[in-house]
This record gives sequence, C-alpha cells and structure tokens, in this order.
Amino acid sequence: MDVSVIVDEVTGYDTRNVCVTGGEPLAQPGCLHLLSQLCDLDLAVLLETSGAVDISEVDNRVSVVMDIKTPASGEEGRNRWENLDKLKENDQIKFVLCSRDDYEWVKGILVRHQLTAICSVLLSPAWGQLSERELAEWILEDRLDVRFQIQLHKHLWGDQPGH
Repeated sequence: MDVSVIVDEVTGYDTRNVCVTGGEPLAQPGCLHLLSQLCDLDLAVLLETSGAVDISEVDNRVSVVMDIKTPASGEEGRNRWENLDKLKENDQIKFVLCSRDDYEWVKGILVRHQLTAICSVLLSPAWGQLSERELAEWILEDRLDVRFQIQLHKHLWGDQPGH
C-alpha cells in the first residue's frame, strides 16, 4: 500500500495519536517514510518494533516501543542490543515474561544496561504462561522501577489471530 494512501486514511480519523504496529513494521518498504509523514502532520506517533531490526533511521519524533525477547520466548537471539544505544527518554522497552527464570534474566538486563535510566520499561506476563498476580508480586517485592502491563488484547479477544 502506498504511504500517501495510509496517510490519507489516518487523517480521516479524529485522532492525534497513531501507533504503527503489526508484524515488524520496519521490515516493510516505506515504513520510515510513513513515520516521518505522520510526524509532519503533528501527530503523536508510536512505533511498536520487535527490536530485531535497526532503529537508527527512525525519525527522532517517533516514540519507539521496543521488545526485548526473553530466553523462554525462544527468540532471545533476535535481540539487536545495539538498538539500546539509540533509545530516547520518550521511548519504551517491553519484556513479555514466561517464567521466574525470565524475570531473573530481565533483572540482570535492567542492571547491566541501566535500562530504567534510558526510558520506561514495561513488564508483561505471557498469556497462559505466567500469572499477572505472580509477576506483580515479584515486581513489588523487588521494588523494580518498571511498569506492569498485561497483554490487553489477549484479555479482550483471547488467543484469536488478527486481534
């Protein structure tokens, strides 16, 4: 789809906020141009990215929400650690945890990379693998400077594809 068609569609809505997500947006031709075009319209633009693609060319006006894959996800090897150096104060890092081992791993990553000094850090329990209450209790017990988040789309629509 042409960037101008997407921009026209977005401007048809009465919103100031736009989130570019789905699969890996940065793998799509024209994504960087789209992000800049949306920013030029004075919209608040968020980009949700897997963290597996270089974010260095993303317009500085865009708020990046970047995943860091945990060991239990089976995708830890896809993390592009050099992206951490490109994050800004208004960006966010998101971890989806599957287990206590993931939680302990995340605590180590938080300290090693001083992530909470860079930007907001979000921790979410993986749907059906870790209870919300358990993760919340660990965060409170350790007094982590992070935000607790649930996978809201899973609570609203379950594990249905397309939601």
